[in-house]
Amino acid sequence: MKAIFIAYNQAYNQEIVELLEKMGQRGYTVWEEIGGRGSVDGEPHLGNHAWPTQNHALLTVVEDSLAPQVMSALRQLDADNAQLGLRAYTLPVEEAL
Repeated sequence: MKAIFIAYNQAYNQEIVELLEKMGQRGYTVWEEIGGRGSVDGEPHLGNHAWPTQNHALLTVVEDSLAPQVMSALRQLDADNAQLGLRAYTLPVEEAL
């Protein structure tokens, strides 16, 4: 199994949840109203008067075979809306309960 951690502009929230549901992935955990700044480019998302946009983050655990499909769909979503900001990482899941 793989964990996929996704940090994204809050504007993506519904799209990312729908993307997962369309792929049959039901379970996830969301953190809302988090700040951040990309390591390459883009504006900070800090939720203050100077940088009012905020991020959300989502963690989902998927079967190994589904991870590449999810990452591919996220890459496409990011390419379609590069100014919003989206990062995703896969991590191995050694044990689950």
